[in-house]
Amino acid sequence: MNGASAHDEADTLHQAVSDAFAAGGPLARAEANYRQRDAQLELAAAVARAIDESSVLAAEAGTGVGKTFAYLVPALLSGKRVLVSTATKSLQDQLFLRDLPRLRDALALPIVVALLKGRGSYLCLQRLKHAHHDSAPMDRFVLRALGKIEQWSHRTVSGDLAELEGLDERSPVIPLVSSTRENCLGSECAEFRACHVMKARREAMAADLVVVNHHLFFADIAVRDTGMAELLPSVEVAIFDEAHQLGEAGVAFLGTTLGSAQAIDFSRDLLALGLGHARGLQPWQELAASCDRAARDLRLAAAGPLREVRGTLKLRWDDRATSTAFTEALAALGRTSRQAADAIEVVSAIAPDFVKLAERAAALAARAAAFALDAEPGRVRWIDLTPQGVRLIESPLDIREAMRAQIAAARKTWIFTSATLGADHRLRWFTEQTGLDDARTLRVDSPFDYAAHACLYVPRNFPKPSEPGHSAQVVRLAAACARAAGGRTFVLTTTLRALASVGEALQQTLEQEGEPIVVLMQGSAPKRQLLQRFVDTPRAVLVGSQSFWEGIDVPGAALQCVIIDKLPFPPPSDPLVEARVKRLEAERRNPFSDYFVAEAALSLKQGAGRLIRSETDRGLLVICDPRMALMGYGRTLRAALPPMRPLRDEEEALAWLREIR
Repeated sequence: MNGASAHDEADTLHQAVSDAFAAGGPLARAEANYRQRDAQLELAAAVARAIDESSVLAAEAGTGVGKTFAYLVPALLSGKRVLVSTATKSLQDQLFLRDLPRLRDALALPIVVALLKGRGSYLCLQRLKHAHHDSAPMDRFVLRALGKIEQWSHRTVSGDLAELEGLDERSPVIPLVSSTRENCLGSECAEFRACHVMKARREAMAADLVVVNHHLFFADIAVRDTGMAELLPSVEVAIFDEAHQLGEAGVAFLGTTLGSAQAIDFSRDLLALGLGHARGLQPWQELAASCDRAARDLRLAAAGPLREVRGTLKLRWDDRATSTAFTEALAALGRTSRQAADAIEVVSAIAPDFVKLAERAAALAARAAAFALDAEPGRVRWIDLTPQGVRLIESPLDIREAMRAQIAAARKTWIFTSATLGADHRLRWFTEQTGLDDARTLRVDSPFDYAAHACLYVPRNFPKPSEPGHSAQVVRLAAACARAAGGRTFVLTTTLRALASVGEALQQTLEQEGEPIVVLMQGSAPKRQLLQRFVDTPRAVLVGSQSFWEGIDVPGAALQCVIIDKLPFPPPSDPLVEARVKRLEAERRNPFSDYFVAEAALSLKQGAGRLIRSETDRGLLVICDPRMALMGYGRTLRAALPPMRPLRDEEEALAWLREIR
């Protein structure tokens, strides 16, 4: 293509995008409440330019810009093959089921769209068959869920487990009826022709636009077994929405993991397959019991003196690696896995299931041996401890090398967008950790009138988070705000421990005062149900931790106050944080300003983003940390927030809530 024709093609796409967003254009005709937004058109034009140039764009788009349509419209009109990756499976479903059909109809484009998730999201017909013959005891809830899945399996077309109403993604039944890379039999499976995973992959390869998630993208870089290995080279435009979550998603998947759950799942499959296909040929019950016991002993050794664990607790590797109990438990897991592998090899010709089972046993043994050695240079190790299990993890510090390698592999367009990518025009918070130093950057501010519709209150005469009485004062202020707002309040905590203490104390306070305000707490019900109850309950407060800081959309008067208990600095004792701090110190940089303050600014921005979700929303943001008002870095943190009107004292804050109620 010569320069003139390339320029003409660029003009053509730019004009088509402008026409689509015009006042009398197809979007305006299709959407009754459509309004032209300069910010949306600016972002769409930048995306169109990146597509024309096959370049890299990192774009921050404030709340209300309409970034989803801003990147989808030029991508669809370009006629190129597109991959869209977002942060979660629920956002995937939203794009695939709501946004893309609306746009496709509005623009009258005959494009084929596909949805691709990881293996664990699809029903495995072979695993479902095995689950019915599993000799391990199951409680009545699992049996009931299995029966429901069995009935659904005869009518589903996609096999996507998200279709099942009320099935929580953390349900213990999901590993029983979905496959993993380790236990999938591939073309050897009796159900291969009807396999829902393979069907989804075939549809993705035939589609013009495919919707995936960040976890799937990085899982494929790590193991080349998600269907992305074939798909990505054929894609001309790759778009990452909610791109601020890319770093953590990548670190989670680019590392090496050895978990007790892996070993326990293996032992269960070992017992079921051994007794089902080769009963009496090996001591299956003894081998399975040994693997199961080794996995549980590893969890106990990792816990050490800790007794009660809530949520996920990160432990330093060095705090356990020198413990005799830990090293012996790790060695025992490796030993029992090797013994199981040897036993399976003897009967591997009986059924293809045994070949995969032997590979899983060998992988467990190899990982146990690897964790017995020192970590690779430039990587960090830690231990994730939960109430039921443990995971040993070794990972890179960030995704720089992985992303640079992907971008260098083939010339294509790469778009990264989110409402929170950085506090400066170069978006360094995002571009540094992803290795996108040469990317074009763009910041498009929210069109909402924050100065008129939102206020910020930071109490100065307030205990610091490290001082006694801070939690009690958070509860007192939250109760006062909830009373003034008539509920309609989110209380966001930085830790699960604070979530429990603040939530319970707030409930007691409001009950003692006779206030008919319902307190909903994260963990008491699935996230979607909690949000629906919050919206449906006239006077409600929702207390949530990390998962409620972003991806939550409650427009209108249902939410008018967001309270944050303290500045969300990364925990300095976190092993990954420690390793990143050491690297910054080695580079002669200031870890506090370059890392801790930068991370806190982005988290605050995400939390504050829950407040104003439409042009008519009004609300109050309260940050219960006097350091934001008194310390020098507070100016940086305030600058990261939308331009809200600052309030001087509590009475002024409560008066504002009463006014907008």
